[in-house]
Amino acid sequence: MTAAQLRGLTQRVVSLPIACVEGWSAGATWEGVRVRDVVELVGGVVGDVRVVSAEQRGEYAESVLPRAYADHPSTLLALRLNGSRLTRDHGYPVRLIAPNRPGVLQTKWVTELEVLS
Repeated sequence: MTAAQLRGLTQRVVSLPIACVEGWSAGATWEGVRVRDVVELVGGVVGDVRVVSAEQRGEYAESVLPRAYADHPSTLLALRLNGSRLTRDHGYPVRLIAPNRPGVLQTKWVTELEVLS
C-alpha cells in the first residue's frame, strides 16, 4: 500500500509520547491507520510484525513489533503528528508509533510490513 492509500483508510487519533532512551519524553498526538487494520485488510492474521524502514543501514533500519503491540488499538502507521503531516525528521511519509516502546523502536520512513509466523 502507498502512503496515499493509507490516507484513504479510516484514520485514528492517539495521544502517545515520543520517549527517548536518553531519558526525555514529549507528549504528541498522532494520526494514522492502526497496524492491525492494515494487516487484516490484506488478509493477514495479526502476529509479530517486522517493520522495515527506507533507512538502508544501521540497527534501526527495521524492528520487530511483537503481536501484543501490533494488535494494540493505539499502534499506528502514523501519517500526521500534532495535526500536521509528518516532517522528514519525524519519519515522513509513514512512521510506526506504539504505546510504551522506546523511540528507537518506533521505526521511521516505513516501507514494508511483514507478518511473521
